[in-house]
Amino acid sequence: MRVIFGIGNPGIRYEYTRHNAGFLLLDYFAQKKSLSFIETTGEYFQAPGRIDDLDYALIKPVTYVNNSGIAARQVFDKYNLPPEDFLVVCDDTNLNNNVFRVRLSGGDGGHNGLSSIIYHLVTDQFPRIRIGIGSNPAGENLADYVLSEFSKSELEQIQTTFNKGVQLIEEFVIGGSKKMLEANSILMKSENQNNSSTNN
Repeated sequence: MRVIFGIGNPGIRYEYTRHNAGFLLLDYFAQKKSLSFIETTGEYFQAPGRIDDLDYALIKPVTYVNNSGIAARQVFDKYNLPPEDFLVVCDDTNLNNNVFRVRLSGGDGGHNGLSSIIYHLVTDQFPRIRIGIGSNPAGENLADYVLSEFSKSELEQIQTTFNKGVQLIEEFVIGGSKKMLEANSILMKSENQNNSSTNN
């Protein structure tokens, strides 16, 4: 069993906000795989799936971003997971819009949701996919920025990059975090080659 845990805020009010980039990718993945999120006895919704006889679950907590670790701990204990089988997907204001960054471990990078997960799991040795949402404009409060909605054009742009996210999650389910990291390197090389060809 492998788990893909999205960070975001529940409810229609926050559905298309920048802080919910992780939820949006999980929703996109679920749609591609014809999965449905169902309520659980824990503080999260779950969409179970299978690829090549390998079980996985998409998780969307209802604890709000700053308390993501509460749901993470519940899921961690339920499935008795090793940290490397627990993939976190979240937004990142330190990355340009639509840029994906894959890491096998590390700190919270100033993200309150990651900080909560690290605190409750008592480890930072879990993989994560960070989705760039750009930094807040000069003069705009960071909290206001991450809770602002994507514009229609921004939403369309970020969703075009979600196919990469789907590939990375598939690789994680099939081969684990190291396989996902290898796939990300291949995708990045391909993107760089395409960009070089375009510029030439």
